[in-house]
Amino acid sequence: MEPLSTKELEVLDLTARGFTYQEVASRMQIAVSTVQSHVRNIYGKLDVHNKAEALYEARNLGLLR
Repeated sequence: MEPLSTKELEVLDLTARGFTYQEVASRMQIAVSTVQSHVRNIYGKLDVHNKAEALYEARNLGLLR
């Protein structure tokens, strides 16, 4: 697996905490489209197809607290 970038990990963490893409974008001071791009990259790197799979896989890999 290709490692997640610092920004991707931040997006993953905020998403796991229940924030919407708009809220993640606001907290990170980036565009919603950038959040969506990070999410696509996360899905590709974790080889998953949705948020539930991504969070499950990330927890299994120890990427989330």
